[in-house]
Amino acid sequence: MLTAVRSILTLAAVLAAYYLLPLDSAFTAGTVAVLVGGMVLVALIFAWQVRTIMRSARPGLRAIAGVATALPFFVLLFAATYYLLERSAPESFTEAMSRTDALYFTMTVFSTVGFGDITPRTELARLLTTGQMTANFLLIGVAARFLLGAVQEGRRLRSLETTGDEHGGPPAPR
Repeated sequence: MLTAVRSILTLAAVLAAYYLLPLDSAFTAGTVAVLVGGMVLVALIFAWQVRTIMRSARPGLRAIAGVATALPFFVLLFAATYYLLERSAPESFTEAMSRTDALYFTMTVFSTVGFGDITPRTELARLLTTGQMTANFLLIGVAARFLLGAVQEGRRLRSLETTGDEHGGPPAPR
């Protein structure tokens, strides 16, 4: 229960930050640097999550919480980037985007639905969208593999603690 509450509060905090922080700067190389830095931060969050999953008494639940922590941050990084790009270069997308529109576009790219109502027009917008698609594959494939491996390892370690033996036998006498 505490894990679900923490995950919901994290999502609410990240969403509130996205909608409340002033995103009024121009899109610059600094914006891309912040995006890359944010992606590194997401990778570090996942690495930390893998470590905590393996040590957790409930590794499966901890993995769900890990995804619920890192995924919104990942999505909102791209949404903020698209929003700033659209504000600096309105011709970048097929229509003007509010913060909600940028979030919507990010989610359609992330989910690979791609309705086609908002599409990147400029080379920079297409490069950023391609970068997001690549990061999506990495996040879904690599991160999911690491999280599942951590859950399996955490369960194996819990089993060792209760049985005292790697092969599932009774604890060794002392």
